[in-house]
Amino acid sequence: MRFVVQRVQHSSCTIDNEVVGKINHGFMVLIGVSETDTMETADKMVKKLCQLRIFRDGEGKTNLDLASVGGELLLISQFTLYADCRKGNRPSFVHAGSPALASAIYDHIIEEARKYCSTVEHGVFGAEMKIDLMNDGPFTIILDSDDL
Repeated sequence: MRFVVQRVQHSSCTIDNEVVGKINHGFMVLIGVSETDTMETADKMVKKLCQLRIFRDGEGKTNLDLASVGGELLLISQFTLYADCRKGNRPSFVHAGSPALASAIYDHIIEEARKYCSTVEHGVFGAEMKIDLMNDGPFTIILDSDDL
């Protein structure tokens, strides 16, 4: 499982000119699910995500987590995080989880995140989405379940 975490001042997800998810200060997270991921993997990743201390404290050090700053989450499914570009110029997505598996895990991630964060917005699995954000920093981190 891969999460691309961007600390944002604000972010939104639009589908067919309709905003379906919108947050203020917090994290916009792109979520990729692989063929070997499980609900247990998702639980570990969400806990790690929500406990990341990458918000500034009173001294300007990145020492505060999402809950400490009243941060919000926007969660977006993105199978292209498992693009394999080693051969040729056209990416292969054979390592991305099947739509049934990835959708179930994505829904689980949304519910699990609500245990840590009061505002959890999200996109629509499999939809053509437009993501707008103002990166705060910029500050971007990649979490990979293989590293946990």
